[in-house]
Amino acid sequence: MNTPIYDFARRYADSEAIRMHMPGHKGKPLLGCEPLDLTEISGADELFAPEGIIAESEQNASGIFGCRTLYSTEGSSLCIRAMLYLIMQHAAAAGRKPVIAAGRNVHKTFLTAAALLQFEIIWLEQSPDESYLSGCVTESSLQSLCDASDPPVAVWLTSPDYLGNLADIRQAASFCRAHDMLLAVDGAHGAYLRFLKHSLHPADLGADLCCTSAHKTLPVLTGGAYLHIADSAPEHLRENAKAAMALFATTSPSYLILESLDLCNRYLEADFAPQLSVCTAHLDNLRQTLLHHGWTLCGTEPMKLTLRTKPYGYTGTELAAILQSQNIHVEFADPDYLVMMPSPMNTPEELETVCDALCRIPKRAPVTVLPPPIPTTHTQAMPLHAVLSACTETLPVSQCTGRICAEFSVSCPPAVPIVICGERISSEAIRCMQYYHITACRVVKA
Repeated sequence: MNTPIYDFARRYADSEAIRMHMPGHKGKPLLGCEPLDLTEISGADELFAPEGIIAESEQNASGIFGCRTLYSTEGSSLCIRAMLYLIMQHAAAAGRKPVIAAGRNVHKTFLTAAALLQFEIIWLEQSPDESYLSGCVTESSLQSLCDASDPPVAVWLTSPDYLGNLADIRQAASFCRAHDMLLAVDGAHGAYLRFLKHSLHPADLGADLCCTSAHKTLPVLTGGAYLHIADSAPEHLRENAKAAMALFATTSPSYLILESLDLCNRYLEADFAPQLSVCTAHLDNLRQTLLHHGWTLCGTEPMKLTLRTKPYGYTGTELAAILQSQNIHVEFADPDYLVMMPSPMNTPEELETVCDALCRIPKRAPVTVLPPPIPTTHTQAMPLHAVLSACTETLPVSQCTGRICAEFSVSCPPAVPIVICGERISSEAIRCMQYYHITACRVVKA
């Protein structure tokens, strides 16, 4: 497969041109990558109005993913904003109120976009025994949308979630088609899902819109991501997607990231699927070894390794520290879970090292302290957009009961809120925040 963006940048770097344009480094290396770092000079095309090498590269990506695929150099966060704006345009075209139903484990970018775009949100019911990081949507929670006074124009799911749980996208897509709703999926953690033996990519399972962060699971520089639009989605979503992205994006997209996405196309077309198959087999064996050794695993995502650590006698944060002392650095840890995100770039030897390190840790008496149940009653006391301009103050969490939350995220990473901005903070929410070692919270001034 050709790599037009990278090839252009390589030729330009090799030409030893006198660079009388941005960036200011002029191709002179400090990091070493500067010769390939360009701006939108003649021939380099424009990301949000592509007619040349970027258009060609995105067409290559579209063929690989089997849907209209556009590049982001600002991660899935840019794609989330664009998707929500497209949903609002869809609502306007249909003469419907902009209402979106979503699981509460949305990324904070969803909330900041909601504040800017001022659409209404219906929060889907969440089981009280779930982690706040999960939001598995049940059939009954979807069916409850039929009783809404203003039925949503779209359903928004996060899948995979941070703990490696996969939502039933097929079921949700079937429901949405039957009730004239779009299905949008924040699939930031699942860029690889298209390349499994049986694709689990949201666009292949019926989603109209989805985003995936290439940099999370593919060999792409941080910030590289995709906006995917299914071929079966309304045509105006494809027609307006670039304009939607440009509305929120920088006018100086990183060409290093674009080159990385461009080169990844060749890898995805030729080598990735067989390497992914080998890696998932190694991980399956690793999981069996860990289970046999007494570890408790959770999640259904093939390329995420999530341990429930307390049954083995450790908190997730304790376990992360033990592994870090052995130069093994994990993705995420909290009192209950430890999350690792391997990829085919990890060698079998590295995976074995991780497995051996975990198996050498002595099992202890289970930690019996359970997380408090996540709050099930929520009072939206102020619209999200009103919080943006409100006077706020930061208080110790212990003093926040009854106050209106002004934080768009009270947990980062992974940027999933325990309390939604604009909601009144309950005593149950306080217990959750204290359990997760959140010591202060920004609230609206009384």
